[in-house]
Amino acid sequence: MELPIYQIDVFTSKVFAGNPAAVCLLNEWLPDKTLQSIAEENFLPETSFVVSEQDQHEIRWFSPTEEMDLCGHGTLAAAYVMLRWIQPWIHEISFSSKSGRLHVKHTEDGYVMDLPIQPALPCDMIEGIETGLGVMPRQLLKNQKWTIAVIESERQVRQLKPNFHALEELDCHKVVVTAPGDSVDFVSRYFKTQGLLREDPVTGSTHCALMPYWSRRLNKLLLKAKQVSPRGGELICELKQDRVLITAEAAAYMQGTIVLP
Repeated sequence: MELPIYQIDVFTSKVFAGNPAAVCLLNEWLPDKTLQSIAEENFLPETSFVVSEQDQHEIRWFSPTEEMDLCGHGTLAAAYVMLRWIQPWIHEISFSSKSGRLHVKHTEDGYVMDLPIQPALPCDMIEGIETGLGVMPRQLLKNQKWTIAVIESERQVRQLKPNFHALEELDCHKVVVTAPGDSVDFVSRYFKTQGLLREDPVTGSTHCALMPYWSRRLNKLLLKAKQVSPRGGELICELKQDRVLITAEAAAYMQGTIVLP
């Protein structure tokens, strides 16, 4: 069996930056074990799998170790492939997913992705968090997915060198650190204590939790954001009721074929 595969760098206009995602187009769903094996072999932050039937498209995302219920950059990568190579005569596409219907539109400003809001609520400071992060947060927020640590400056965010063992001991397995930006409204980085990749280069879904906080704090609905990981990426985020619209660019790195037995 041969499967087409694409590798797209997302949240960037050039290759070797942003967040890489593989996109595999399927005629029908393969066993979950096979999908997970492909994602593990790709060894990228995410691999997106898309099954299309006429104008209906279903998407699933796998990291090298598990299936995810939402992946922003994987969704944008899949839309990029579909709108550039598979259906170049259209300018927008919707995917059904475990997180509901996800819509992406190609405009002059880039790809506009419509994702569900995932607000985080203020919580008590976690004893020992300063040891794990190397800096004392001014505030902590939490939702079902992430612990969000708000700190003082972009410089602090860029210089972070987390103690992953300490964070794991504190049961902080997925930590987003954010601060006001120097040239944008806010910056962030996203660290994970488990899995093969300890820092995600650029994460669309975390901005679904960051946007409600920064929108309230800055009293703005349209914000410019930057994830200041070593690869780095830029996003324009707009809060619209219970949705977050993320505008970003993408660049094609690779096209190829997977050969399965």
